[in-house]
Formats: sequence, C-alpha cells, structure tokens
Amino acid sequence: MRSPPPAEARVTIERRVTEVFDFYRDFHNLPRFLGDVVASEQIGPATFRWTIQGPLGVRLGSTVRLVEERANELLRYATTVPAGMRTQWTVRFGPGPEPDRTEVHEVLRTPFGALGRIALTLIGKPPAAEVAANLRRLKQLLETGEVTDTAHAVAGKFERTAVSDHRHPD
Repeated sequence: MRSPPPAEARVTIERRVTEVFDFYRDFHNLPRFLGDVVASEQIGPATFRWTIQGPLGVRLGSTVRLVEERANELLRYATTVPAGMRTQWTVRFGPGPEPDRTEVHEVLRTPFGALGRIALTLIGKPPAAEVAANLRRLKQLLETGEVTDTAHAVAGKFERTAVSDHRHPD
C-alpha cells in the first residue's frame, strides 16, 4: 500500500530570506507561532525538548533533532523515536517573487501513514490544516510582530496577545 502524500503548505513573507531563516532556525522561537508547542528547550547541540499541549490540556514531551541544515535554504528536523514512528518536518526557504520577500515551503510527514493522519484529524489536529496555520502565524509574527490567527492552536495561546516585534531595522 502506498503511503499518503505528506501535509504541506507555502507562504510568502515580506522579509529577507536570511531574516526568516534565522528566526525559524532559533528553535526557541517555535512556540511563538506553532499552535501546540508551548516550550522548546535546547538539550544538545542540535537536539531540543519540546513541550506540546495536546487535546484536553494534556502536556507531552517530545525530543526533536535537527538532522539537516543548509543556511538560508533548508531545515529538516524529526522526532527521535524509532524510525517508523517519527514525525519529520522539511522547511525550505527561497527568494520570493519580489525583492525582500521569502517563500517558505513546509512539508510534514506523520507516522503511521494514512491511519496516523486519520487519527490526528479525529482528535482535531488535521496535519495539512495545522501546517498551513503555523505558516500563517509565522508570517504574521515576522511582518507585524503579532499573532492573531488562532486556528489549530492551543485554546488561548494566541488570543490577541501582542508579541514583541523582531523585525530588523533597515
């Protein structure tokens, strides 16, 4: 049986590639726009411990390792569980259609193929919708300094809370 296609989304951000890449590469920034990651702690040179808030307020820990990095082009990271159970992300960065814009393309591969995607959807975490919502929040945060998109996020996490502006002065 062929595995289902991964969940993926794209967004154009009105910032230079280096700015977007550097912001995303700092895994301490991920809780600022990922819907269910509430904390990220570095525990090794390329290894992080994420605290994820799941359904019904249950908090889970997950160890994530950066497995490939090409400056201003690519980040690939994955959970450190056995191979068949890993969640894997590939995030590509490239020049946008206009100067000082960046195209971000994220691909998420979930464990257990179609069954895993169905299970996530049934508990309210459809992978494709989550990836798209996370990228919309990244765009909002980098362009305005504020996250207003609350879709597919922990209840109350982004409720009209201003986030400090990380735009770089020109």
